[in-house]
Amino acid sequence: MNISVVIPFFNEYESLPELYDWLKDVLVKNRLTYEIIFVDDGSNDDSWELVEDLIRKEKYVKGIKFRRNHGKSAALHVAFEQAKGDVIITMDADMQDSPDEIPGLYKMIVEDGYDLVSGWKKKRYDPIMKTLPSKFFNRTARMVSGIKLHDFNCGLKSYRNNVVKSIEVYGEMHRYIPILAKQAGFGKIGEKVVEHRARKYGVTKFGLDRFVKGFLDLLSIHFITKFGKRPMHLFGALGSFMFMLGLGISLYLGIDKLFFDTEAKLLASRTEFFIALVSMIMGVQMFLTGFLGELVSRSGSDRNTYHVAKTIFSNNAKIDEFRNRQKENKGKRPPLKRRPPAKKQETVKKEVVADASGKVQQSNNPKQQSKPKPRPNPQRNKPKVNETKPAPNKPKVSDNKTEANKLTDN
Repeated sequence: MNISVVIPFFNEYESLPELYDWLKDVLVKNRLTYEIIFVDDGSNDDSWELVEDLIRKEKYVKGIKFRRNHGKSAALHVAFEQAKGDVIITMDADMQDSPDEIPGLYKMIVEDGYDLVSGWKKKRYDPIMKTLPSKFFNRTARMVSGIKLHDFNCGLKSYRNNVVKSIEVYGEMHRYIPILAKQAGFGKIGEKVVEHRARKYGVTKFGLDRFVKGFLDLLSIHFITKFGKRPMHLFGALGSFMFMLGLGISLYLGIDKLFFDTEAKLLASRTEFFIALVSMIMGVQMFLTGFLGELVSRSGSDRNTYHVAKTIFSNNAKIDEFRNRQKENKGKRPPLKRRPPAKKQETVKKEVVADASGKVQQSNNPKQQSKPKPRPNPQRNKPKVNETKPAPNKPKVSDNKTEANKLTDN
């Protein structure tokens, strides 16, 4: 499947039918296989009935309904778990995001190799009470995260499938999904200028409180990104610095009181005394906060959860079998090694050996026993005599001439 389109909504009864028709027309025209996931964030109008009708008519439409309003981040989180497309597209249901931008966002993921592409509403049709705070928070987010995006809060984004499966969106973190993706190791993040349309139906669902929540969420993400699994590095460093500062001021006051105070002033009457006291108390408190945070972090179930991009195992079956055996026996007590039973010593009988000189030797080791030398054989040293061999018997040849002569003589 090419694309999964995720659309969270809250009381968007007027815009849903028109949005779906436009969206389907774009996807079919570009020959993309797709699914559309509608997430009802606790609507109290007839929006969910429209989604149910679409599900009965269309095969590739899915719906998720919350019992109450949980927010956009929760809606995106549950939809990301159900998405099966190679590329996930998120967009708002108020028709301020144009579906015509989807093919371009899809190509930037598939052809250009981006992990995440965020839309940039360069020309906006929002009131100035929304645009000015948005620019401020976007600039702050760029400074904190180092990601060069102009519009972090744009609802029209495209993601690679493994990106949304590797991040957890909660609270009001949907504004800072690019930061979460970078934290998970997906660094190729791009931007595309998209069309922003004026709102056609209904009213906005976000108030001024979203700016306060957005600022606090930005601080939370920055802290979790750098010190989520090592809080002692932050609180311990700050606590140690403040404690040493208070201790230094206290030593200065003590030396000044003992050797240079001629007017016999009370330490409590000096401002430095209270600065030193407050610094030391806050330093101890921050150090203990870091220590407690470290204990909580180490006892968490995800303390050793990491995002693994690729794993390559050896093809050697013996090595794999040895590693699997190590995993199975991890934490178990190794079996006791027993010594093999001692071999019985063989009794060697003493043998009496007599050598050529007539001396008698005794040996316990049969391998080292001296064998008797063989007696010399006088016949071996005799020279060989050349014996004359009889000549071979020649076959008798009949003398035809003599026999013929005898016959003539007779």
